[in-house]
Amino acid sequence: MLKIGLIVNPLAGIGGPTGLKGSDGEDTVAEAMRRGARPQAPDRAARALRKLAGEPVQLLTWHGAMGEESAAAAGIRAEVLGHPAARSTPEDTRQAAAAMLERGIDLLLFAGGDGTARDICDVVGSRLPVLGIPAGCKMHSAVYAVNPEAAGRLLQQLCRGGLVGVAEAEVRDIDEEAFRRGVVRARHYGVMQVPQDGRFVQQVKCGGQENETLAQVELAAWLVAQLDDDCFWLMGSGSTVAEVMVQLGLPNTLLGVDIIRAGEVVAADVSAGQILQVISDAPARALMTVIGGQGHMLGRGNQQFSPAVIRKLGRNNLVVAATRAKLAALNGRPLLVDTGDPELDQQLCGLIPVVAGYDDTLLVQVSTDAGLAEVEKV
Repeated sequence: MLKIGLIVNPLAGIGGPTGLKGSDGEDTVAEAMRRGARPQAPDRAARALRKLAGEPVQLLTWHGAMGEESAAAAGIRAEVLGHPAARSTPEDTRQAAAAMLERGIDLLLFAGGDGTARDICDVVGSRLPVLGIPAGCKMHSAVYAVNPEAAGRLLQQLCRGGLVGVAEAEVRDIDEEAFRRGVVRARHYGVMQVPQDGRFVQQVKCGGQENETLAQVELAAWLVAQLDDDCFWLMGSGSTVAEVMVQLGLPNTLLGVDIIRAGEVVAADVSAGQILQVISDAPARALMTVIGGQGHMLGRGNQQFSPAVIRKLGRNNLVVAATRAKLAALNGRPLLVDTGDPELDQQLCGLIPVVAGYDDTLLVQVSTDAGLAEVEKV
C-alpha cells in the first residue's frame, strides 16, 4: 500500500484571478478576498485525489482546508496528523511536512505554488519523492504535474506497480514584489526528487526574451497589422505581448492583462471580474503567449483569463503567439491548458493556430497532457 502525505496550501493562487500576481503576504490575501477571490487549491487537490479512489493508498494529511477537506471531497479516508493556525501559514506547511516525514511516507503530494514548493523543500529536500498539484499563480518550478488530473494519473501508475522514474527537479524562487512591478527575478532555490513522466510533469520555466528579440519584433509587427478596432483586445502577459504594445505605442503591464480598443488602453492590469465588466456583451478577443520550456498557454501567470472569461470569448477568439524557437524548445510536446475547469480544458484541446512569425501561422496541438504534439504549417 502506497503511503502518501497530502498538504494543501488553501490560499495558493488566490491572487491570480484578481490580477495581484501572487498570494504571498497577509495583505495580498486580504486584498484578493476583498476583490471576491475564493480559495481554489482544495478543489484542485480533490481533482487529483479522485484518480486514487479505490487504489491501495494510505493517505496522511492535515486538518481542514490543508488536506482533510480535499480527501473527503474525493471520497478517500485520510488520517489527520495535525491542525493549522487560524489561517494557514508557511510554518504550518513546514510542520506538516516534518510530521509526515517522521511517519515514513513514500511520497509527499502538495497543492500550491512556488512558495509552497520552497517551504516543503526546506524540510524534505531530496529525502523522498515529492509531486506538486499546480494551484499557484506562476509555478516556474519543475516539481508540478501539468494539471491536477495528471498528478492523480501519475500516482495511479505508482499504485498499480507501473514503472515510473524519479529524478531531481528544480525548485525556483521568485520575488513577488518585483514580479508585481513587472520584473521577473527568479533564482535557483533547491532540488527535490520528483516522479518523472513527460506526459504528466511540467518542465522548468525557461526565459527566451534575450535570444528571441528579433523574432518577437517581427511576430509583433504581424500581430499589430491584424488587430481590428471594432472589438476589445485583452492583451495577456509576457514579453511577446509587450512587444505588440510597444509597437502600438501603448503602455503595458508586462505581467498583467490590459484591455485595448481602437488603439487606446481602456483598462490596465485588470482582474477576471473587471474583464467581464468592461467587455460586457461586446466583441472581444484575447492575445496570449506560451510559457517557454513548459508550454502552458493557460493557467500559468494569466489566471485573469478565468473559465468565465474564456467561455465568454469562445475558443476561436483566443489568439496565441509564440516564436518557432519557443515552440521547437518544447521538443514535440503540446501546448497545455490548466484553467481550473476540467470540462473547459477538454473543450480547448485539439489543434489551434499559433502565430509564430510574420505571416507565419502553425497549427499546434493543445492538450491537458504533455505528450507528443502535432505541428502543421498553415
